[in-house]
Amino acid sequence: MTLPARPFALFISDLHLQASHPRTLEAFFGFLHRRAMHAEQLYLLGDIFEYWAGDDDIADPFNARIVAAIRAVSDAGVAVHWLGGNRDFLVGPAFADAAGLTLLQEPHLIQAGTRRIALVHGDAQCTRDSAYMAFRAQVRAPAWQAHFLGMPLAQRKAIIAGLREGSREAQSGTAYEIMDVTPQAVDDVFDQLGASAIIHGHTHRPAVHQHGGRLRYVLPDWELDQDPVRGGWIALHADGNIVRHDLDGNIL
Repeated sequence: MTLPARPFALFISDLHLQASHPRTLEAFFGFLHRRAMHAEQLYLLGDIFEYWAGDDDIADPFNARIVAAIRAVSDAGVAVHWLGGNRDFLVGPAFADAAGLTLLQEPHLIQAGTRRIALVHGDAQCTRDSAYMAFRAQVRAPAWQAHFLGMPLAQRKAIIAGLREGSREAQSGTAYEIMDVTPQAVDDVFDQLGASAIIHGHTHRPAVHQHGGRLRYVLPDWELDQDPVRGGWIALHADGNIVRHDLDGNIL
């Protein structure tokens, strides 16, 4: 079964686009052309890139292809929105201008019909991972970002490479539950925004969870260059109906 002709909004996250994963990149381009072009809105909810070192890296040929593909969706009349993840939170105004999208702060609230839906990337709700939460607070600080972005691009990329390696090592010794969202942090988002549903990514554990009658939808990550192949998106319709889809567009 395929999507209706024009859903109100589509949501994806955690593609971790990188030059060494060409099949994932092509799947993203196919999604933009075949699916996103026919929606009213597109929400990119973080970690679209494996990493983002700063908007002065837009000219890189790999990055430029992605920016152009997103811009084509925007130019087709689709409202494109970006909510940064833990890998690409440094996306800024120059990227937004080039890609024709709007930068969002989280949590962000949207409404379809009578349904209020909160959008987050998901990492801020992983409060049991105290080491990551301290790191997140550091790198989200304006002073840290200004200092980091003032470094030469090559130096920034070298630092990011080291951080990525350190992250892999840390995760290998951390219980999976610690890296998942905590119920209290999720309830805080529901209560803060008066939402009846949350859509997020980050955890790579796609599912629908009940929170006292409220629903939390978790987006899948995308991986087509290694087994197991995975991916998909969520569609929101004007009446507030939320539908999960696999890579082929089948309803889950």
